[in-house]
Amino acid sequence: MLKEYAEVALKIGVNLQKNQILFIKAPIDAREFVETITELAFDMGAYNVYIKWNDEIVNKIKLKKAPEDALKDIPEWEIKATEELINRKACFLSITGGDPDVLKDVPPKRIGIAQKARNNAMKEVSKRIMSNEISWCVVAYPTEKWALKVFNKNNTKEQLLEYILKASRIFGDPIKNWKEHIEKLQRITNFLNQMQFEFLHYEGPGTDLKVGLPKNHIWISGSQKNSDGVTFVPNIPTEEIFTAPHREQIEGIVRNSLPLVYAGNVIDKFELEFKNGKVVKYKAEIGEEVLKTILETDEGATSLGEVALVSVDSPIYQMKTIFYNTLFDENAASHFAFGRAYTSCIKNGEKMSEEELKNIGLNTSITHVDFMIGNENMRVTGFKNGEKITLMENGRWKI
Repeated sequence: MLKEYAEVALKIGVNLQKNQILFIKAPIDAREFVETITELAFDMGAYNVYIKWNDEIVNKIKLKKAPEDALKDIPEWEIKATEELINRKACFLSITGGDPDVLKDVPPKRIGIAQKARNNAMKEVSKRIMSNEISWCVVAYPTEKWALKVFNKNNTKEQLLEYILKASRIFGDPIKNWKEHIEKLQRITNFLNQMQFEFLHYEGPGTDLKVGLPKNHIWISGSQKNSDGVTFVPNIPTEEIFTAPHREQIEGIVRNSLPLVYAGNVIDKFELEFKNGKVVKYKAEIGEEVLKTILETDEGATSLGEVALVSVDSPIYQMKTIFYNTLFDENAASHFAFGRAYTSCIKNGEKMSEEELKNIGLNTSITHVDFMIGNENMRVTGFKNGEKITLMENGRWKI
Protein backbone atom coordinates (compact mmCIF):
# COMPACT_ATOMS: atom_id res chain seq x y z
CA MET A 1 0.00 0.00 0.00
CA LEU A 2 3.02 2.31 0.11
CA LYS A 3 2.59 3.16 -3.56
CA GLU A 4 -1.04 4.20 -2.99
CA TYR A 5 0.03 6.23 0.05
CA ALA A 6 2.75 7.94 -2.00
CA GLU A 7 0.20 8.66 -4.72
CA VAL A 8 -2.07 10.45 -2.22
CA ALA A 9 0.89 12.40 -0.83
CA LEU A 10 1.87 13.63 -4.31
CA LYS A 11 -1.51 13.97 -6.08
CA ILE A 12 -3.67 15.16 -3.16
CA GLY A 13 -1.09 16.44 -0.66
CA VAL A 14 1.43 18.65 -2.47
CA ASN A 15 -0.37 18.22 -5.83
CA LEU A 16 2.92 17.86 -7.70
CA GLN A 17 2.90 19.59 -11.09
CA LYS A 18 4.84 18.61 -14.21
CA ASN A 19 8.40 20.04 -14.26
CA GLN A 20 8.12 21.05 -10.60
CA ILE A 21 10.78 20.46 -7.92
CA LEU A 22 9.84 18.22 -4.99
CA PHE A 23 11.66 18.86 -1.68
CA ILE A 24 11.34 16.07 0.90
CA LYS A 25 12.27 16.30 4.58
CA ALA A 26 12.34 12.84 6.12
CA PRO A 27 13.74 10.74 8.98
CA ILE A 28 16.29 8.14 7.93
CA ASP A 29 13.87 5.39 9.02
CA ALA A 30 11.52 6.41 6.19
CA ARG A 31 13.97 5.50 3.42
CA GLU A 32 11.70 2.88 1.80
CA PHE A 33 8.80 5.35 1.64
CA VAL A 34 11.04 8.13 0.30
CA GLU A 35 12.29 5.83 -2.46
CA THR A 36 8.69 5.03 -3.44
CA ILE A 37 7.75 8.72 -3.45
CA THR A 38 10.83 9.70 -5.46
CA GLU A 39 10.19 7.12 -8.18
CA LEU A 40 6.53 8.10 -8.45
CA ALA A 41 7.44 11.81 -8.54
CA PHE A 42 9.67 11.34 -11.57
CA ASP A 43 7.00 9.15 -13.21
CA MET A 44 4.61 12.09 -12.73
CA GLY A 45 7.02 14.46 -14.48
CA ALA A 46 8.90 16.07 -11.59
CA TYR A 47 11.86 18.20 -12.66
CA ASN A 48 13.97 17.15 -9.68
CA VAL A 49 13.69 15.69 -6.17
CA TYR A 50 15.82 16.97 -3.29
CA ILE A 51 15.91 15.22 0.08
CA LYS A 52 16.94 16.45 3.52
CA TRP A 53 17.45 13.54 5.92
CA ASN A 54 17.02 13.77 9.68
CA ASP A 55 18.67 11.46 12.23
CA GLU A 56 16.95 11.92 15.60
CA ILE A 57 19.72 10.15 17.53
CA VAL A 58 22.45 12.38 16.06
CA ASN A 59 20.26 15.38 16.84
CA LYS A 60 19.87 14.16 20.43
CA ILE A 61 23.64 13.79 20.83
CA LYS A 62 24.13 17.35 19.62
CA LEU A 63 21.49 18.70 22.00
CA LYS A 64 23.15 16.93 24.94
CA LYS A 65 26.82 17.49 24.20
CA ALA A 66 27.36 20.49 21.90
CA PRO A 67 28.43 23.85 23.39
CA GLU A 68 25.43 26.07 24.11
CA ASP A 69 26.49 28.55 21.43
CA ALA A 70 26.46 25.74 18.85
CA LEU A 71 22.78 25.12 19.62
CA LYS A 72 22.09 28.65 18.38
CA ASP A 73 24.12 28.21 15.20
CA ILE A 74 21.80 27.98 12.19
CA PRO A 75 23.99 28.19 9.07
CA GLU A 76 23.14 30.83 6.49
CA TRP A 77 23.37 28.26 3.69
CA GLU A 78 20.45 26.32 5.16
CA ILE A 79 18.24 29.41 5.17
CA LYS A 80 19.31 30.39 1.64
CA ALA A 81 18.73 26.85 0.35
CA THR A 82 15.16 26.92 1.62
CA GLU A 83 14.62 30.41 0.18
CA GLU A 84 15.90 29.23 -3.20
CA LEU A 85 13.49 26.28 -3.21
CA ILE A 86 10.58 28.62 -2.45
CA ASN A 87 11.73 31.05 -5.16
CA ARG A 88 11.82 28.15 -7.62
CA LYS A 89 8.24 27.19 -6.66
CA ALA A 90 9.20 23.80 -5.27
CA CYS A 91 6.61 21.88 -3.27
CA PHE A 92 7.59 20.76 0.24
CA LEU A 93 6.75 17.29 1.60
CA SER A 94 7.61 16.58 5.24
CA ILE A 95 7.51 13.05 6.66
CA THR A 96 6.96 12.83 10.40
CA GLY A 97 7.52 9.88 12.71
CA GLY A 98 10.24 8.77 15.08
CA ASP A 99 10.39 8.16 18.81
CA PRO A 100 8.04 10.49 20.77
CA ASP A 101 10.32 10.14 23.83
CA VAL A 102 13.65 10.55 22.06
CA LEU A 103 14.56 13.76 23.90
CA LYS A 104 13.06 13.00 27.31
CA ASP A 105 16.48 12.99 29.04
CA VAL A 106 17.67 16.21 27.35
CA PRO A 107 17.33 19.32 29.57
CA PRO A 108 14.28 21.32 28.38
CA LYS A 109 16.36 24.50 28.56
CA ARG A 110 18.76 23.22 25.88
CA ILE A 111 15.86 22.09 23.68
CA GLY A 112 14.32 25.54 24.08
CA ILE A 113 17.56 27.31 23.11
CA ALA A 114 17.90 25.24 19.93
CA GLN A 115 14.22 25.53 19.00
CA LYS A 116 14.12 29.29 19.55
CA ALA A 117 17.27 29.82 17.49
CA ARG A 118 15.86 27.79 14.59
CA ASN A 119 12.48 29.51 14.76
CA ASN A 120 14.15 32.93 14.73
CA ALA A 121 16.48 32.06 11.86
CA MET A 122 13.69 30.57 9.75
CA LYS A 123 11.09 33.21 10.66
CA GLU A 124 10.76 34.80 7.21
CA VAL A 125 10.96 31.45 5.43
CA SER A 126 8.27 30.00 7.69
CA LYS A 127 6.08 33.04 7.07
CA ARG A 128 6.27 32.46 3.31
CA ILE A 129 5.38 28.79 3.69
CA MET A 130 2.55 29.39 6.18
CA SER A 131 1.04 32.04 3.91
CA ASN A 132 0.78 29.31 1.23
CA GLU A 133 3.21 30.88 -1.21
CA ILE A 134 4.03 27.29 -2.15
CA SER A 135 2.31 23.91 -1.79
CA TRP A 136 3.30 21.89 1.26
CA CYS A 137 2.16 18.75 3.02
CA VAL A 138 2.96 16.68 6.11
CA VAL A 139 2.52 12.90 6.11
CA ALA A 140 3.74 10.16 8.45
CA TYR A 141 5.74 6.94 8.37
CA PRO A 142 5.92 4.42 11.26
CA THR A 143 8.99 3.36 13.22
CA GLU A 144 9.41 0.59 15.79
CA LYS A 145 9.93 3.03 18.68
CA TRP A 146 6.90 5.09 17.73
CA ALA A 147 4.82 1.90 17.50
CA LEU A 148 6.15 0.75 20.89
CA LYS A 149 4.98 4.02 22.44
CA VAL A 150 1.52 3.75 20.85
CA PHE A 151 0.81 0.06 21.48
CA ASN A 152 3.19 -0.61 24.41
CA LYS A 153 4.60 -3.73 22.78
CA ASN A 154 7.36 -4.62 20.32
CA ASN A 155 7.08 -5.58 16.65
CA THR A 156 3.99 -3.46 16.01
CA LYS A 157 5.37 -1.23 13.24
CA GLU A 158 3.13 -2.91 10.64
CA GLN A 159 0.11 -2.38 12.88
CA LEU A 160 0.95 1.32 13.17
CA LEU A 161 1.32 1.53 9.39
CA GLU A 162 -2.16 0.03 9.02
CA TYR A 163 -3.56 2.67 11.39
CA ILE A 164 -1.78 5.44 9.45
CA LEU A 165 -3.15 4.17 6.13
CA LYS A 166 -6.67 3.89 7.55
CA ALA A 167 -6.54 7.41 9.01
CA SER A 168 -5.20 8.66 5.67
CA ARG A 169 -8.11 7.08 3.74
CA ILE A 170 -5.81 4.89 1.62
CA PHE A 171 -8.01 1.77 1.49
CA GLY A 172 -10.51 1.37 -1.35
CA ASP A 173 -10.22 4.20 -3.89
CA PRO A 174 -7.92 6.74 -2.13
CA ILE A 175 -8.27 9.59 -4.64
CA LYS A 176 -12.08 9.30 -4.65
CA ASN A 177 -12.10 9.04 -0.84
CA TRP A 178 -10.18 12.28 -0.55
CA LYS A 179 -12.28 14.23 -3.02
CA GLU A 180 -15.48 13.27 -1.16
CA HIS A 181 -13.92 14.05 2.24
CA ILE A 182 -12.70 17.49 1.13
CA GLU A 183 -16.15 18.34 -0.28
CA LYS A 184 -17.79 17.44 3.06
CA LEU A 185 -15.38 19.63 5.05
CA GLN A 186 -15.82 22.47 2.57
CA ARG A 187 -19.60 22.51 3.07
CA ILE A 188 -19.18 23.21 6.80
CA THR A 189 -16.38 25.68 6.09
CA ASN A 190 -18.63 27.67 3.76
CA PHE A 191 -21.30 27.91 6.47
CA LEU A 192 -18.83 29.15 9.10
CA ASN A 193 -17.44 31.77 6.72
CA GLN A 194 -20.93 32.95 5.85
CA MET A 195 -21.88 33.32 9.53
CA GLN A 196 -18.79 35.31 10.62
CA PHE A 197 -19.30 34.58 14.33
CA GLU A 198 -18.05 37.21 16.80
CA PHE A 199 -16.84 34.63 19.31
CA LEU A 200 -16.97 30.94 20.21
CA HIS A 201 -17.74 29.44 23.62
CA TYR A 202 -16.07 26.13 24.49
CA GLU A 203 -17.56 24.06 27.33
CA GLY A 204 -16.39 20.67 28.57
CA PRO A 205 -14.68 18.87 31.46
CA GLY A 206 -12.27 21.43 32.94
CA THR A 207 -12.92 23.83 30.05
CA ASP A 208 -14.94 27.04 29.99
CA LEU A 209 -13.37 29.34 27.43
CA LYS A 210 -14.58 32.19 25.22
CA VAL A 211 -12.55 32.94 22.09
CA GLY A 212 -13.13 36.09 20.04
CA LEU A 213 -12.75 36.02 16.26
CA PRO A 214 -11.38 39.01 14.28
CA LYS A 215 -13.45 40.76 11.63
CA ASN A 216 -13.07 39.24 8.17
CA HIS A 217 -11.65 36.00 9.55
CA ILE A 218 -11.54 33.04 7.16
CA TRP A 219 -12.23 29.43 8.09
CA ILE A 220 -10.08 26.94 6.17
CA SER A 221 -10.47 23.18 5.80
CA GLY A 222 -8.53 20.37 4.16
CA SER A 223 -7.87 21.87 0.74
CA GLN A 224 -6.04 25.18 0.24
CA LYS A 225 -4.55 27.12 -2.69
CA ASN A 226 -0.99 28.34 -3.16
CA SER A 227 -0.04 31.72 -4.65
CA ASP A 228 -0.39 30.28 -8.17
CA GLY A 229 -3.90 28.99 -7.51
CA VAL A 230 -2.88 25.32 -7.29
CA THR A 231 -4.88 23.37 -4.69
CA PHE A 232 -3.08 21.24 -2.09
CA VAL A 233 -3.81 19.53 1.24
CA PRO A 234 -1.29 20.52 3.96
CA ASN A 235 -1.97 17.59 6.30
CA ILE A 236 -2.63 13.96 5.50
CA PRO A 237 -4.67 12.95 7.37
CA THR A 238 -6.81 16.05 7.95
CA GLU A 239 -10.15 16.41 9.71
CA GLU A 240 -9.93 20.01 10.92
CA ILE A 241 -11.63 23.27 10.00
CA PHE A 242 -9.62 26.15 11.44
CA THR A 243 -9.23 29.91 11.65
CA ALA A 244 -7.31 32.51 13.66
CA PRO A 245 -8.65 33.89 16.96
CA HIS A 246 -8.44 37.50 18.11
CA ARG A 247 -5.27 37.54 20.19
CA GLU A 248 -6.72 39.89 22.85
CA GLN A 249 -10.16 38.27 23.20
CA ILE A 250 -9.53 34.92 24.91
CA GLU A 251 -11.00 34.47 28.40
CA GLY A 252 -11.38 31.47 30.70
CA ILE A 253 -9.88 28.07 31.40
CA VAL A 254 -9.05 25.20 29.06
CA ARG A 255 -7.80 21.67 29.78
CA ASN A 256 -6.07 19.40 27.29
CA SER A 257 -7.74 16.18 26.18
CA LEU A 258 -4.77 14.38 24.57
CA PRO A 259 -1.01 14.45 25.25
CA LEU A 260 1.11 17.03 23.44
CA VAL A 261 4.46 15.84 22.07
CA TYR A 262 6.88 18.74 21.70
CA ALA A 263 10.53 18.40 20.67
CA GLY A 264 10.68 14.78 21.80
CA ASN A 265 8.92 15.38 25.14
CA VAL A 266 5.40 14.53 26.28
CA ILE A 267 3.25 17.18 28.01
CA ASP A 268 -0.03 15.98 29.49
CA LYS A 269 -2.81 16.69 32.01
CA PHE A 270 -2.32 20.44 31.74
CA GLU A 271 -4.59 23.41 32.32
CA LEU A 272 -4.32 26.99 31.09
CA GLU A 273 -6.05 30.14 32.29
CA PHE A 274 -6.42 33.06 29.87
CA LYS A 275 -7.13 36.73 30.58
CA ASN A 276 -7.21 39.40 27.88
CA GLY A 277 -5.86 36.84 25.43
CA LYS A 278 -2.80 35.78 27.45
CA VAL A 279 -1.97 32.72 29.54
CA VAL A 280 -1.82 34.01 33.12
CA LYS A 281 -1.69 30.64 34.92
CA TYR A 282 -0.73 27.14 33.88
CA LYS A 283 -0.03 23.75 35.41
CA ALA A 284 0.81 20.31 34.07
CA GLU A 285 1.14 16.94 35.78
CA ILE A 286 3.52 15.76 33.06
CA GLY A 287 6.09 17.97 31.31
CA GLU A 288 5.41 21.29 33.05
CA GLU A 289 8.98 22.51 32.44
CA VAL A 290 8.62 21.83 28.73
CA LEU A 291 5.28 23.66 28.68
CA LYS A 292 7.03 26.57 30.39
CA THR A 293 9.67 26.53 27.64
CA ILE A 294 6.97 26.84 24.96
CA LEU A 295 5.23 29.72 26.72
CA GLU A 296 8.52 31.58 27.20
CA THR A 297 9.50 31.37 23.52
CA ASP A 298 8.35 34.97 22.96
CA GLU A 299 5.45 37.27 23.82
CA GLY A 300 3.16 35.74 21.21
CA ALA A 301 3.65 32.22 22.57
CA THR A 302 1.37 33.03 25.53
CA SER A 303 -1.59 33.65 23.22
CA LEU A 304 -3.32 31.57 20.56
CA GLY A 305 -2.80 31.58 16.80
CA GLU A 306 -5.27 28.90 15.77
CA VAL A 307 -8.69 27.54 16.70
CA ALA A 308 -9.61 24.28 14.99
CA LEU A 309 -12.82 22.27 15.11
CA VAL A 310 -12.69 18.49 14.65
CA SER A 311 -15.61 16.09 15.08
CA VAL A 312 -15.13 13.01 17.25
CA ASP A 313 -16.68 11.12 14.32
CA SER A 314 -13.27 11.35 12.64
CA PRO A 315 -11.70 7.95 11.89
CA ILE A 316 -8.69 8.91 14.02
CA TYR A 317 -10.76 9.61 17.14
CA GLN A 318 -12.77 6.43 16.55
CA MET A 319 -9.57 4.38 16.69
CA LYS A 320 -9.44 5.26 20.42
CA THR A 321 -5.67 5.44 20.13
CA ILE A 322 -3.27 8.12 21.33
CA PHE A 323 -0.63 8.47 18.62
CA TYR A 324 1.77 10.76 20.52
CA ASN A 325 2.17 12.59 17.23
CA THR A 326 0.57 15.98 16.62
CA LEU A 327 -0.33 15.26 12.97
CA PHE A 328 -2.66 12.49 14.12
CA ASP A 329 -3.75 13.64 17.56
CA GLU A 330 -4.70 17.14 16.32
CA ASN A 331 -6.94 15.49 13.73
CA ALA A 332 -8.59 13.36 16.38
CA ALA A 333 -9.89 16.31 18.39
CA SER A 334 -10.64 20.02 18.33
CA HIS A 335 -7.53 21.98 19.21
CA PHE A 336 -5.82 25.32 19.65
CA ALA A 337 -2.27 26.41 18.89
CA PHE A 338 0.09 28.57 20.90
CA GLY A 339 1.84 31.26 18.88
CA ARG A 340 1.70 32.35 15.26
CA ALA A 341 -1.54 32.66 13.31
CA TYR A 342 -1.82 31.71 9.66
CA THR A 343 -2.07 34.87 7.56
CA SER A 344 -4.41 33.02 5.19
CA CYS A 345 -7.01 33.04 8.00
CA ILE A 346 -7.79 36.73 7.51
CA LYS A 347 -8.91 38.58 4.40
CA ASN A 348 -5.83 39.90 2.52
CA GLY A 349 -3.64 38.69 5.40
CA GLU A 350 -0.85 37.53 3.09
CA LYS A 351 -0.34 41.16 1.99
CA MET A 352 -0.19 42.61 5.52
CA SER A 353 2.87 43.49 7.58
CA GLU A 354 3.37 41.97 11.02
CA GLU A 355 2.24 45.22 12.63
CA GLU A 356 -0.91 45.35 10.49
CA LEU A 357 -1.75 41.77 11.42
CA LYS A 358 -1.37 42.55 15.13
CA ASN A 359 -3.56 45.65 14.80
CA ILE A 360 -6.49 43.63 13.44
CA GLY A 361 -6.10 40.97 16.13
CA LEU A 362 -3.89 38.23 14.67
CA ASN A 363 -1.19 36.77 16.88
CA THR A 364 2.45 36.87 15.80
CA SER A 365 5.22 34.64 17.13
CA ILE A 366 8.17 32.59 15.98
CA THR A 367 6.44 29.41 17.17
CA HIS A 368 3.22 27.52 16.41
CA VAL A 369 2.40 24.55 18.67
CA ASP A 370 -0.92 22.68 18.50
CA PHE A 371 -2.56 21.17 21.59
CA MET A 372 -5.75 19.12 21.75
CA ILE A 373 -8.83 20.05 23.81
CA GLY A 374 -11.80 18.27 22.16
CA ASN A 375 -13.66 15.17 23.39
CA GLU A 376 -17.11 13.55 23.46
CA ASN A 377 -18.27 15.91 26.22
CA MET A 378 -17.45 19.20 24.51
CA ARG A 379 -19.93 21.80 23.31
CA VAL A 380 -18.96 24.66 21.01
CA THR A 381 -21.36 27.56 20.50
CA GLY A 382 -21.04 30.41 18.02
CA PHE A 383 -22.32 33.91 18.93
CA LYS A 384 -23.28 36.78 16.64
CA ASN A 385 -25.44 39.85 17.31
CA GLY A 386 -26.63 38.37 20.59
CA GLU A 387 -27.83 35.16 18.95
CA LYS A 388 -26.21 31.77 19.38
CA ILE A 389 -25.90 28.61 17.29
CA THR A 390 -24.65 25.28 18.61
CA LEU A 391 -21.84 24.21 16.30
CA MET A 392 -20.79 21.07 18.15
CA GLU A 393 -22.55 18.96 20.79
CA ASN A 394 -20.84 16.04 22.50
CA GLY A 395 -17.90 16.72 20.21
CA ARG A 396 -19.92 16.22 17.00
CA TRP A 397 -21.04 18.66 14.32
CA LYS A 398 -24.59 19.99 14.72
CA ILE A 399 -24.63 22.03 11.49
